[in-house]
Amino acid sequence: DILRRAGLNAQTVSLEKERIVTGAHNIPVTANLLFDEVIFSTAEMLVLPGGTTRYNEHEGLKKEIEAFLAEGKKVSAICASPMVLGQMGALKGRNATCYPGFEQYLNGAALQTDRAVVQDGNIITGRGPGLTIDFALKIVETVAGKAKRDEIAGQLLVQ
Repeated sequence: DILRRAGLNAQTVSLEKERIVTGAHNIPVTANLLFDEVIFSTAEMLVLPGGTTRYNEHEGLKKEIEAFLAEGKKVSAICASPMVLGQMGALKGRNATCYPGFEQYLNGAALQTDRAVVQDGNIITGRGPGLTIDFALKIVETVAGKAKRDEIAGQLLVQ
């Protein structure tokens, strides 16, 4: 919602074989695309919205994350999903945060678990579900600039 309010072309992607994905708390979400339909080369940023370890099991996604990072493109992850980046070695020597209890998976990261959102170069990590607004606003700032971030924050009454 916040990314789209900012005018960003945010597309949700299902890692499953169907567009309707049911999350851990039994809330169905309809994705815009199936993983195999995505043209990743046109994307500016990958966002792993957290809440599942499923991302860590999807080899195709990990391959795309590797390609993004190799090209210096942006990747962001919140809640449990920074574990994927950590286990891939992408956080080695970088500042990062994650959901409490997942720190052990952030191999080589300089943990900043007292912070809601941490940006280190082209990687943004977020701590957890109660901090998704901060996380999304950091993505807006990174992609569209601070003025757009402040505009959207004002509209959301979080400024």
